[in-house]
Amino acid sequence: MRVKRAAALPFLVSAVLVALSGCAAGSGGTAAPESRTATAHATPTPTPTPEPVDPIAAWVDERMAAMTLEQKAAALLMLHAPGTDPAPLRALVDAGVSGLILMGDNIPGDPAAVAALAGAATADPACPPLIGIDQEGGEVQRLPWDDAASAETLRAAPSSATHDAFASRAAAVAGSGATVNFGIVADVTADPGSFIFGRVLGTDPAGAAERVAAAVAGERGIVASTLKHFPGHGAAPGDSHSSIPSAPLSLDEWRAGPAVPFAAGIDAGAELVMTGHLAYPAVDPAPASLSPVWHQLLRDELGFDGVVVTDDMLMLQHNELPEFADPGENAVRAIAAGADLLLYVLPADPSEFGISVPGLVGSITTAVQSGRIPMARVDEAVARILTLRRSLAV
Repeated sequence: MRVKRAAALPFLVSAVLVALSGCAAGSGGTAAPESRTATAHATPTPTPTPEPVDPIAAWVDERMAAMTLEQKAAALLMLHAPGTDPAPLRALVDAGVSGLILMGDNIPGDPAAVAALAGAATADPACPPLIGIDQEGGEVQRLPWDDAASAETLRAAPSSATHDAFASRAAAVAGSGATVNFGIVADVTADPGSFIFGRVLGTDPAGAAERVAAAVAGERGIVASTLKHFPGHGAAPGDSHSSIPSAPLSLDEWRAGPAVPFAAGIDAGAELVMTGHLAYPAVDPAPASLSPVWHQLLRDELGFDGVVVTDDMLMLQHNELPEFADPGENAVRAIAAGADLLLYVLPADPSEFGISVPGLVGSITTAVQSGRIPMARVDEAVARILTLRRSLAV
């Protein structure tokens, strides 16, 4: 299945063509000879050629026009259900979510079995759910049959090795029925004691940028690529699975360091960027996943126009800070900040964390109805997601 890259928000533009004609003014009688000559040799105004219609944009517009607010809210979710029974996964798709993330507990013994599981969860082939997987290689991988080199090897090798490794890795992901790889770590650090060190593709910004771009190029046309963990975990000591790591950098220091690999991956065409639950207090004390400032920098300064997906939203609750205890509030803050797709790695009983699809949808729709989240914010997020889903189906 090949990915056709499209603009992140491609609304159908109807061209209005206005033909202008001029008439010579006269007082009646026969026109002067020079006037007749000028008229006879006048060049006709060419008919403008209508701009071609983007079929994916047209499809997205039509789809969105038929969606309720509740359906749009559900479309902002990507969830996990454990196990190899397709029924719980299909139930999430039938509830309207846009994506599923496969974890280790979803992986049967061979690629064909995983692909069958993903296929059984697809309700509408014209708009398949995004099937995501964390397949970095090395420390983080779900598919044991992916034997391509990992970051530990690649960061000491030429960037061509990264291209080849991620082309092979993408083929393993696609062959297993997944369409989105959460696999390109754009973080950078030279600290062996860092939580993320074993997973980075470079220990300096330039080296990491070169290999991140190569990884995106390797995956191109095979799966959709994801850069993580924006704005950069390498500068933020600590584990974001259980805390909100803090980076002591100014905005200019970020631009000169952690931003560089993300910019390279975006320029190379990555379809998704994953925000981290980590903070740069000099820029914004809020975690980047909930920060309007970081989303604006990602869009306006780095020029990213694809899908912004959060890291697992349950991680915010795992840190046990009271301000992140309410999953509905976390969802509202993330969407209001600029996130398009909310990721949840749910256990068998999501109520353990106070989470359900109707509950999350209710929190988002209530926030829209109260004006806390503008309807335009939801629409742009849904349009980006549907564009990616449709592009993966054609």
